[in-house]
This record gives sequence, C-alpha cells and structure tokens, in this order.
Amino acid sequence: MTNIVSREVLPTPEVLRPWIAGIGSVWVGDVPTQPFVHLPETATKVVVRTGEHGMRGALVVGPRARASYHRGKRRASCLELRLAPGTVRPLLGVPAVDLVGRAVRLEDLPDPFVRRLAAALGPSEPEEALDRLAEVLPERLAAATDPARTELVRAGVAALSVRAGRVPAQVGEVARELAVSERQLRKLFAEGVGLSPKHYARIDRVRTVLDHAMTRPWAELAAATGYYDQSHLTTDFRTLMGVPPRSYVAGRLPLATPCQAIRRG
Repeated sequence: MTNIVSREVLPTPEVLRPWIAGIGSVWVGDVPTQPFVHLPETATKVVVRTGEHGMRGALVVGPRARASYHRGKRRASCLELRLAPGTVRPLLGVPAVDLVGRAVRLEDLPDPFVRRLAAALGPSEPEEALDRLAEVLPERLAAATDPARTELVRAGVAALSVRAGRVPAQVGEVARELAVSERQLRKLFAEGVGLSPKHYARIDRVRTVLDHAMTRPWAELAAATGYYDQSHLTTDFRTLMGVPPRSYVAGRLPLATPCQAIRRG
C-alpha cells in the first residue's frame, strides 16, 4: 500500500476569522509504506481527531521546532484549526511556549472553559465540532484577548514572514519598527507564538522553500526567501529537516521512528 494522505482546506466561519488562521481536513489512509512527515510548524492547532476504530478526541498540538519522521500511522481523519498568533493564551489559558513540541488532550489543560470545550468536542462529528466552536469561541476570545499585544505579535509575525516580492526583515529591524526591545519581542513571541522570532523566521523560510522546491532553482529560492546564498539555505534546511534539500526532494529521508503517544498534562 502507499502512503495516502488527503488534505482539504475548509472555509473559516466569519465569526472565527479574527482568531483562526485556517481550517483544514486531513485523512490518512491504511498502513503507509512511506514515513509520515511532520513538518516544522509555527502555529498551534486545535485538532478534532477520529481514529482507526471510530474513537474521537480533541487535542491541542503545539508548534514543532523541527521535522520528525514516523512509521506506523494508520487510518485517521482530523479537523485542524490553526490558531492565529496571539490566540493561544486567550483560548487555552496557557502561553504558546508551554505547548511547543507537544500534543495534549484538551481535557488535560487546567482551564475550566477548555475542559468543557473538550467534553463538547470529543464525541462530535467534524461539522458539529466546527459549529460548536463558532458558537462558543468568539465570546471567550473577545473577552480574554489583549488587542494591543495581539496586534504587536501579529505585526512581528508578518514582518518576519516571506511574502511575494519581499524578503523577511531581520529581528532587530522588526523590534525597532514596533518600538519594542528585542527582549520584549522575544517575550511577545513566547506567549503568542511559542517560538523565538529567529526560529519562527527560520521555519517560515524553510516551509516556503518546501512549497516551491519542485518549481524553482535553489539559488533563486535562496534569494527570494532572504538567505545570504544557497549554502545558507542548505544549512538551515538540514537543521530543521534532518537532511539537505536535494535529499529530501529525492525521498532520502531520516530513519523513521514509531509514532509517539499523546502526552498528558
């Protein structure tokens, strides 16, 4: 059998757009023969998952500093909600940095609202879960969000991200533009994103390289994404992905490990 992974982008309800960066549906087919790749990830996600035997559960999956490669992932479907920068603490009651590299059951987080949300989402079909979130999240987030801090962290994220026709700014430049110190910027990112500004920018660049690796020359990609040169791109890519770009594209991947159990608490 082959590694069958199907992904679909779903529309985000208008009432959730201030806090949800995107919604997707993911389906993994039977016993893949190729490793399942978890790419480096800058966002925290709320995931409503249906497992192989129909068991459902609601999780929060934090940012991922580096790629990981796993075997043994079986049939499952997930509804994934990417939380926008600055949404994690108002929604989940914890700073984003506490969730980096973790997958935690919603019911194991300490906030009473989150526990009630977990109880409502756990048995729900994906469509029902999305409707439920659209009902309860806006009031919670509107009350708990600090608009000034959220605006700062989102402006920092935008400045450090690759955009068409513009390479990302340097961390020092972003701090000056936002009229904060680099230390303050790191604190904003720890709470609102989970990663340092520098590591956020590295992941964003590498993800952009992955998106265009099959269509653009490496040297052109390096220039477009803010690297000094192709060698700099290769070094960053190897650090985050475990192999150089050409090896990854050719399917020469690191040794896959078994999928890890979900951490509690």
